[in-house]
Amino acid sequence: MDDSNYPSPPPLLREPLSLGTVAIPSRFFLSPLAGYTSLAFRLAVRECGGLGLATTDLVNARSLIEQRGKAFDLAETCPEDRPMSIQLYGHVHDEMQRAARWVVDHGASIVDINMGCPVRKVVKTGGGSALMCQTDSAVALVESVVKAVDVPVTVKMRLGWDDQSLTAPGLARAFEQVGVAAVIVHGRTREQGFKGNVNRDGIRAVVEAVKAMPIVANGDIRTLYDAEATFRQTGCAAISIGRGALGNPFIFRQLARWTECGDPGPEPTFEERVDVMERHFHGLVNRRGARLACLQFRKIIKWYSHLIRPPKALYHRLIKLESVSLFDETVAEIRAEGPSAPLPGHFEPRVPVPSGPIDKW
Repeated sequence: MDDSNYPSPPPLLREPLSLGTVAIPSRFFLSPLAGYTSLAFRLAVRECGGLGLATTDLVNARSLIEQRGKAFDLAETCPEDRPMSIQLYGHVHDEMQRAARWVVDHGASIVDINMGCPVRKVVKTGGGSALMCQTDSAVALVESVVKAVDVPVTVKMRLGWDDQSLTAPGLARAFEQVGVAAVIVHGRTREQGFKGNVNRDGIRAVVEAVKAMPIVANGDIRTLYDAEATFRQTGCAAISIGRGALGNPFIFRQLARWTECGDPGPEPTFEERVDVMERHFHGLVNRRGARLACLQFRKIIKWYSHLIRPPKALYHRLIKLESVSLFDETVAEIRAEGPSAPLPGHFEPRVPVPSGPIDKW
């Protein structure tokens, strides 16, 4: 595609952005996706360039203060993972306050409160999207966390429970009044899950409901064109990308280049794509051990297969991955053989879409 066909980046993208006291290097964020956006993945994406803010998988506040290993794993960070936000869910004030203090003590630049997760196991406890049905309780909970910590607090939410209860604009206005630094809005309702198209007009209504608080748009951003349309149609201050980043971990680098030069730059090479996969896997090994890294990577390899197009036999070998040595041997063969089909171009990842409001995603 001719570079002249790329839309012009909004001037806003060149302006500095801060969430509270935290300076954010770009207006392109990595969304949390349960089971995928581990520290190893976040660091691999950061090395590609262009990322403004990353957020952990959602962490159960009660599990964190009960010192459960799974919660510690989800909240894991390091100095290279900055700026970063640790996302908490729960509905008990004391638990959320204590968990917020814990994550700040353990490296969080920002505390994010989840009110957007549509998963049944989260909603049934009163967390996630369920909080959007209890406006007064939600605002009181958020205010208690804002008062409990000295770092910025953000809120991630959907447009509402269903099309008849689009509570996000009113909630965002109330959150701004109690000191929230930003709201991240997924442009679907809880009832939708991940079905249908994102409602950018709904996100714009949230933007227009607040005075100055940044609103971050999330949902269906997989290409440069999606990013431009989201900024233009919603008036948002930043965008947060989830599935699009799994399909194309270079998307932040490409968006940053587009901001500066008006085009996404050269496509990532085959070697660069394999390098990201390799860094991601070995990051998991270093932090989780070989057995868990192999198990986790089996479900991740499908994303990389879309990115690097490995020969089918080698792809199937990675699906059944059982050891670090097998991974290294297979990757060496992939490098030697090269892609089995043309590599996907700019911003065209193949991204499977989960279905239903209670899907794991």
